[in-house]
Amino acid sequence: METESHSVLLVSRDSKIISQISPFLLPPMFDLTVPSDFNEARRLATDRTFNIIIADSGDGYDTDFAINVADSSSTVLLLVPNENFDEISYRVECYGILTVTKPFEPFYFYNMMKAAIAVQYKVQILSSQTVKLKAKMEEIRLINRAKLLLIEHLKMSEQEAHRYLEKEAMDRGLKRTALAEQIIKTYQN
Repeated sequence: METESHSVLLVSRDSKIISQISPFLLPPMFDLTVPSDFNEARRLATDRTFNIIIADSGDGYDTDFAINVADSSSTVLLLVPNENFDEISYRVECYGILTVTKPFEPFYFYNMMKAAIAVQYKVQILSSQTVKLKAKMEEIRLINRAKLLLIEHLKMSEQEAHRYLEKEAMDRGLKRTALAEQIIKTYQN
């Protein structure tokens, strides 16, 4: 069985934090990217989707980067000094950001990474479902538009328009959406 690799962006101004975390994020389970600074991290996060983004808030008040990337499909872990943890955690949790106290015990960080992976799986499932729902809604919209045009131009009832779409699509070997698009093109002008 092949292990899935998780792309991780790790950004911190503190090389000690990077050296503490990097050993947890080894291939093949993780594909780690460590930018030189937050500006490069912003560019990378814009150009590419990471499964997990780990950001070190420094003194605890530098949370802008984490908040800015939180609207992506990435799971964001924010490292926060213990003395500011409650205040900052409360402030960023509404963005879906997971907070981790620092300094941290290795086992604690390992468990937070497991939680981030679990959250990422859930995000992927929900994103997939969202795409399917949007496609279904578009299909319904097209078919309803075609029915409306059939009702308007051919004086069919809603049931007759529905039956016509079903039967015509089956007879022609077309998807209902393809037939609906043809009807819309025909009658919309």
